[in-house]
Amino acid sequence: MTTIVDRIAPSLNISTRQVGQALQLLDEGATVPFIARYRKEVTGSLDEVQITQIRDQANQLRELDKRKESVLKSIDEQGKLSDSLRKRIEAADTMAKVEDLYLPYKPKRRTKATIARERGLEPLAEQVFEQTNANPEQLASSFINAEQEVTTADEALQGARDIIAEWINEDQTARETLRRLFRKEGIIKTKVLKGKEADGHKFRDYFDWEEAVGKVPSHRLLAMRRGEKEGFLSLTIAPPEERAVNQLERQFLKNNHASTQQVQLAVTDAYKRLLRPSLETEVRLETKKKADTEAIEVFSENLRQLLLAAPLGEKNILALDPGFRTGCKLVCLDRQGKLLEHTTIYPNPPQKQTHESASTVMHLCEKHQIEAIAIGNGTASRETEQFVSSHVTFSSPIPVIMVNESGASIYSASEVARDEFPDKDVTVRGAVSIGRRLLDPLAELVKIDPKSIGVGQYQHDVDQNALKQGLEDTVVSCVNKVGVDVNTASQQLLSYVSGIGPVLAKNMVNFRNENGAFPDRKGIKKVSRLGDKVFEQAAGFLRIRGAKNPLDNSAVHPERYGLVQQMARDVNSQVDNLLTTPELRKKIDIQRYTSEEVGLPTLQDIMEELDKPGRDPREPFELFQFEEGVNEMKDLKVGMKLPGIITNVTKFGAFVDVGVHQDGLVHISHLADHFIKDPTQVVKVQQKVQVTVLEVDIPRKRISLSMKQDPFAAQPSKAKSKQPRRESRKSNDGNMEDQLQQLKNKFR
Repeated sequence: MTTIVDRIAPSLNISTRQVGQALQLLDEGATVPFIARYRKEVTGSLDEVQITQIRDQANQLRELDKRKESVLKSIDEQGKLSDSLRKRIEAADTMAKVEDLYLPYKPKRRTKATIARERGLEPLAEQVFEQTNANPEQLASSFINAEQEVTTADEALQGARDIIAEWINEDQTARETLRRLFRKEGIIKTKVLKGKEADGHKFRDYFDWEEAVGKVPSHRLLAMRRGEKEGFLSLTIAPPEERAVNQLERQFLKNNHASTQQVQLAVTDAYKRLLRPSLETEVRLETKKKADTEAIEVFSENLRQLLLAAPLGEKNILALDPGFRTGCKLVCLDRQGKLLEHTTIYPNPPQKQTHESASTVMHLCEKHQIEAIAIGNGTASRETEQFVSSHVTFSSPIPVIMVNESGASIYSASEVARDEFPDKDVTVRGAVSIGRRLLDPLAELVKIDPKSIGVGQYQHDVDQNALKQGLEDTVVSCVNKVGVDVNTASQQLLSYVSGIGPVLAKNMVNFRNENGAFPDRKGIKKVSRLGDKVFEQAAGFLRIRGAKNPLDNSAVHPERYGLVQQMARDVNSQVDNLLTTPELRKKIDIQRYTSEEVGLPTLQDIMEELDKPGRDPREPFELFQFEEGVNEMKDLKVGMKLPGIITNVTKFGAFVDVGVHQDGLVHISHLADHFIKDPTQVVKVQQKVQVTVLEVDIPRKRISLSMKQDPFAAQPSKAKSKQPRRESRKSNDGNMEDQLQQLKNKFR
């Protein structure tokens, strides 16, 4: 019997040794980031994506094996488990094949076939199924029995056909043949439910829609399923019925006798009543899983780009959460993000206390030596930005930066925020979150449920467990890629460090509060319940600024400190001199230090760290400004070229903030001058871009944009295809369903 390792290796094009070693480390409790970074020699330098795939496939195969054991046990208890059947079940490589083999033995509710058997009609079914030239009515007449409620030959034949239909339904070959047909030739069709046309207008593209199920993109499938779930659409998936029935007839019709006609009737009944509903459910689940996977991949990649956005760094920040009637909440933060002071100003209508508000801002900037001003990009953001630039004067220039505030309100009402600021209201907490996002997006965004950040695609429609796992993997990857200052990090940030988790993160913060800053990495071991295994997993990702050993502020793992010290001795120097003197590092021949445990990949990583210890892998921060004078949708004109920031990337395009409180859509056909299959080929979240306005629909709050050099140039005419006219995003949760014209005929 093939092992899990043997089954995974070919599918990922990875050697069985690599898979086996990675699985062993995972089973021993090692995390994906730790294995990818510090066990390269063991796994042959597998990256995080490959290790995650191994983990996920192993889990799926273990579930499959668990199901096989359950099925074998059930059939064995019935006394029907033959050696041949056991081998077929053990060899099955998918859950569908296991279930097909189990179907004839699976405990059933009382079916039509069950009732027919109770009436003694199974022998008749066997005779008819043989398809001899015997007259089926004559065969059936001997089964008439009033006591069994079989009063006519027709009733007897109907019962026989019910039994035959069940045999056909339970035939593994028939099911696999039709399964392939459903996948290859299945058509997904949607219709609007009667009387739902008005209320379901956002799904009007799918009121009379059909498409090959093998070609439907994930976002469109999820949109259709949402329309069905909300009670506006009916949805079916099936190949042409004639094709499906013909497939079954070729398998089960042997002759051309009268009894063959009875089998033919049973074939049609088996397909319509049993096989089609069953296989349609399978294909629904299969396509949904595929769509979920794609949507989660999109969400995860967007989240990665957002978490790894460039930090401004340690600066004194004045942050504003803009508003009209309730004013702008203002907070001052020190370089570590500590709240120093907060107040409310009213620079916008209806109060419009311009002079007083400007005086307050100038006073606080001077008092706290403010180095940057952060303004949330929500309601009144452009008006507040204009107020600062027009009415506030500084002794020296202070940059004013717009900050994406998606999810800030979720954070402000969360338990995390209440723990941090128990005596502050939600408005103050929200402003603090905006300011801290500018300082370090990663450190602040980990406090918020990723689903609230607004960079997903139908995230509320996908498998929530799979979504949670995918997003958690992304957050863990980002946190460990950047590294964490153990003496300043929040409990939430520490909890994502390899091996730590929420409980130990809380213990670390409590220890830090009671005993002061950790002086070195070894000091972390004093934390309650933090043993050697956790230290091994976490230490390389934790940073200690100002530690006596400079390696404590690098990604060099403590298990390799001795190796670095040997390098220093070999060039007659100290470790700290290696970090500051490139000439010394050039003298090191890393080939001399290879061993069974340490190979060139680890040695190369160590040399990179010695070159730039503790370096931040994120891009340097760049200032960005929206177009002056373009504050609302009414300011937009067709043909206008504007700077913008990508806020979300989907399979059908990218959403761009151009500073008018409503994101515009760059459809995939307008992301580049050349054809692209996937938007992620050319854009990513937080990317700064130049766009051209194609269309503005103020009543429906829709903006169409282009990133082409000449978006209005004539395009070659294309055959008209039945495609949905628009995709959209709800501004409150990042979902896409029915916003913005795709302009398929006008611009493609």
